[in-house]
Amino acid sequence: MNRMLVWLRNDLRLADNPLFHFSTPPESLLCLYVLDEAWLTPLPGLGASRIGPARLQFLWQSLIALRGELLKRGSDLLVRLGDPVEVVAELVVEHHIDEVRVRADAGWEEKQATVQLAERLGGAVTLSRQDTGTLLDEAALPMAVDDLPASFSAFRRRVERAWSVPGAVPAPVTLPDWPAGAPRGFPPLDKVCGRAAAWAPDRRGGFAFAGGETAGWSRLDHYLWESGAVARYKQTRNGLAGADFSTRLSPWLSQGCLSARQVHDAVNAWETRHGANDSSYWLVVELLWRDYFHWAARQEGAALFGGRELPTPDADVSAWCEGRTGVPFVDAAMRELATTGWLSNRARQNAASFLLRDLGGDWRLGAAWFEHCLVDHDVASNWGNWRYLAGVGRSTRPRALDVHDQAGRYDPDGSYAVLWAPAVAAHGEEP
Repeated sequence: MNRMLVWLRNDLRLADNPLFHFSTPPESLLCLYVLDEAWLTPLPGLGASRIGPARLQFLWQSLIALRGELLKRGSDLLVRLGDPVEVVAELVVEHHIDEVRVRADAGWEEKQATVQLAERLGGAVTLSRQDTGTLLDEAALPMAVDDLPASFSAFRRRVERAWSVPGAVPAPVTLPDWPAGAPRGFPPLDKVCGRAAAWAPDRRGGFAFAGGETAGWSRLDHYLWESGAVARYKQTRNGLAGADFSTRLSPWLSQGCLSARQVHDAVNAWETRHGANDSSYWLVVELLWRDYFHWAARQEGAALFGGRELPTPDADVSAWCEGRTGVPFVDAAMRELATTGWLSNRARQNAASFLLRDLGGDWRLGAAWFEHCLVDHDVASNWGNWRYLAGVGRSTRPRALDVHDQAGRYDPDGSYAVLWAPAVAAHGEEP
């Protein structure tokens, strides 16, 4: 007999998810997601929780959608709030679980939780870690993770010499039975976080994210087949406003509602019909960037977060968080971030550079604030990008942008600044 528990984290889909692929199906399957209660606790110094209302609402939508797909296949989902290791360990004992499957996440805390669970379970229960969500599994990398190059360019050159991305695997048709007597379901979001349940994005964002596999596929189909925007991606990806200048797939990728291989397959299908171009190729490069940050985070471990507790923000950092710096381009970005949970790549780079270069702010405060606000927060990409810009860790050269030059180049008529910070834009930069 084999009674299995699948501990879900950033892999909230059934298709192309190794956690749900079995050479021999287990006797029973308990599917579990644990929301770490520590994520809802305000961070010392910053005062904001690890997970903000935008991402928490998107997460809950994704869990609801996943439960629906599991029910169609004869299974179900249990969602708990608490300490993940404690919750998993208790369920293993209560329901006589023989094997636990979990994603091999990039985050240090997630890795430590897996190590702690293994120590708790001992040798009586099998703990299986699965690569899931990246283009390449660890075994397919042309180097060991510890030997990962210090730059993406070097990583990309080595990977692209002879790489082959495996095709995505379809979702299972049926799943093993739910364990007899095991709890199922989850609490309503308003009982977990009232702010998240009531949250709604500012309509000026021009786009509303909805969690789940189906919503993710709908967005991917729109971007590739309905709008054809992928054909212009390289030319439009530095845009600031509008629905289709960017793929906007990052929230579904970050929660694992879509996998990188599914997106890769879809882009290949589009290229087969319409022909490859620089834009479709560059979209795949962006997926490879995401892989690079994933493996870099695994290599760096706890160093990814810079060590030590977060300092208390000074008045300048607080003004930056609230979009009150007096610089229209920066304030527009920070207000969009706070009220929609999303921000274009160009705006993210400029807002981050302003905090680091112009305000002399601690990069870790910026990364933590983005983690709180972003609907698409991914620990490897967010913290990795902040370290990259700050010139700490893998690269020691800070990347500073002149936000005034950038505003003139990417927002020459000031329409973006007027959209999000009209009062500041009307009066120009405040002293």
